[in-house]
Amino acid sequence: MRRFFKTLLYLLSIHAIALLILTVFRLILLCTIHSAITPAYQSNWQIQSIAFLRGIWFDNVIACYILLLPLVALMVTSLFGYYGKFFFRGVNIFFIIFYTIDFGVSAANIPYFSYFFKNINSSIFNWFGYGTTTMGMVIGEKSYYIYIFYFLLAVTILVYAMRRLSRYFYSKVQQKSRRDYNVWVRRSGLLVVSCCLISLCVFGMRGRRGYNPIKVSAAYYCDDPSLNQLGISPTFNLLGSTLDEMRTENRYLTLMPDAEAINNVRQYLDRHSDGSISPIAQQIVATGSPTRQNLVIVLMESMSAHLMGHFGHSPSLTPFLDSLYGRSLCFNNFYSAGNHTNHGLYSTLYSFPSVMKRNSMKGSVIPVYSGLPTVLKANGYLNMFFMTHESQYDNMNAFFRTNGFDRIYSQENYPKDKVVNSFGVQDDYLFHYAIPVLNEAASTGRPFFAALMTISNHPPYIVPTIFHARSHNIEDQIVEYADWAIRGFMEEASKQPWFDNTIFVFLGDHGKIVGKADCETPLSYNHIPFIVYGQSVKPEVRQDFAGQIDVAPTLLDLLNISYTQNNFGIDLTRQKRPAVFFTTDNSIAVRDASHLYVYNPATRQEFCYNMNGCHCSQAKMNAQFMALKKYCFSMIQATEVLTHSGKTIDKSKNSKY
Repeated sequence: MRRFFKTLLYLLSIHAIALLILTVFRLILLCTIHSAITPAYQSNWQIQSIAFLRGIWFDNVIACYILLLPLVALMVTSLFGYYGKFFFRGVNIFFIIFYTIDFGVSAANIPYFSYFFKNINSSIFNWFGYGTTTMGMVIGEKSYYIYIFYFLLAVTILVYAMRRLSRYFYSKVQQKSRRDYNVWVRRSGLLVVSCCLISLCVFGMRGRRGYNPIKVSAAYYCDDPSLNQLGISPTFNLLGSTLDEMRTENRYLTLMPDAEAINNVRQYLDRHSDGSISPIAQQIVATGSPTRQNLVIVLMESMSAHLMGHFGHSPSLTPFLDSLYGRSLCFNNFYSAGNHTNHGLYSTLYSFPSVMKRNSMKGSVIPVYSGLPTVLKANGYLNMFFMTHESQYDNMNAFFRTNGFDRIYSQENYPKDKVVNSFGVQDDYLFHYAIPVLNEAASTGRPFFAALMTISNHPPYIVPTIFHARSHNIEDQIVEYADWAIRGFMEEASKQPWFDNTIFVFLGDHGKIVGKADCETPLSYNHIPFIVYGQSVKPEVRQDFAGQIDVAPTLLDLLNISYTQNNFGIDLTRQKRPAVFFTTDNSIAVRDASHLYVYNPATRQEFCYNMNGCHCSQAKMNAQFMALKKYCFSMIQATEVLTHSGKTIDKSKNSKY
């Protein structure tokens, strides 16, 4: 056992030295980008040190991947009592190969980050097709020589340290143990210890306890984009982004020619861009000054319109939400962009359509958008996002901090005894927690924007004992509870001094299947409520077809804010859509008052239905369905063009986001 632990100590020594060298690379990166850090943080070493601690965390994930095979080799050889030179030489070669790659990526990341303001990612493989040109660029640019030197120095230090350590530990393990253990007792002990160590290594590879393994979101902790990215391991980011690109849902979707789609969308949306930002960008000029009203958006988990009494559900499960329909600006024919929470958040806040099962927020390379949060932040708003679960779920922490939010409140902020399941706290506690936070924000004198994402109407359903439902079915009880929690939030908010100067918005992140599915895309899964309530909002129930991508432009108009619009939304107070389009995991759909068209890109099947309210009957393709097909295909294809080209932001004003 003594020889086993001596050899193990050698492996861990190399592990520690590698982490130290990677930390030095991170320090060099910090010095290189120091001027880009927010001035308030440039001399705040406590804030900066958090990035280094998270950097060690991420580097350890990659180091554990490298360590796993030597640990397994140690377990096998130790069972046979072998600790010879070939083991040490083999381990040395293995470490040198993989840490040379790791150090090379870390060194290359420094000039890459300085130029692109993002960590190195899978985009570098695009350059491999131009080998001679790329090599000429690296060799021809003298400023890169210092990073090549850093890389060579790091490898040299590692090789030197390994040679010294391997000689030292090899001499130690050759000394025979004085105790003569029974061979089976020794092997059993080694097997148990080895399995424990390998399990710890696998845990290190996972990076954390909890629902999800570590993601780049775990590195984000403040409102400075430089420091948030500083903690990410470049190798972790490169591997993660490469795997992201290999996922089926992230492949480029081709429904029609790109140029045709862009031209169609420009006509549909009446956009006349000069192309400097994107083909669909336009300047929105408000009349008068901004109202500086606060804005609170509540995205309700799985809140289908078909669950509400206003839309005919009996008995009514949502008496409070139903009561708002007579006092608010509401839309009866409003649809979610997709069928997952990430789709609802992404489309509502940034006005880009969801593309089937793709999670546009989850990539290792955080995309940058110009949307509701960034526009409000540019106008002096304090932006906050409240969620019930872990902050890195669906990469929300990283994505929202990158795209305009100042503060993220999540499961990490709440008392452990309030966490009821894997999705965190319940709705009523989320609202209870938010009220004093909003009071504090209001006391600063700045207008605030708060987005709250509820969760209770999602399995596993847990109805708290303090709530007494009328229904007997748990799925109905949880809807009653969700409505009750919102009522409590609004009653408490109405007591606050900021209430009268606040616009409240309620909508589903998506719906859920209610009743029987009568087509390939059950409309109850996308048909959701959209309610805008406030002292300054004129009550009206509209029948226009609209979607989540229209939320931001509509609210910015109500707030009387001028901005550069670079998305697919329309201002519902001034414009109308001919139809609304949406997607599910495997289908694209579009409907108007009389028709529904559904298309499955994987099988290339298309389905046509005549509509009578929300009831549908099969029909044959005709000119009206062809017009709907052209409309939704153009919107989705243009979305692909803009998102894959990175034209999703007003770079002239929001380049820091």
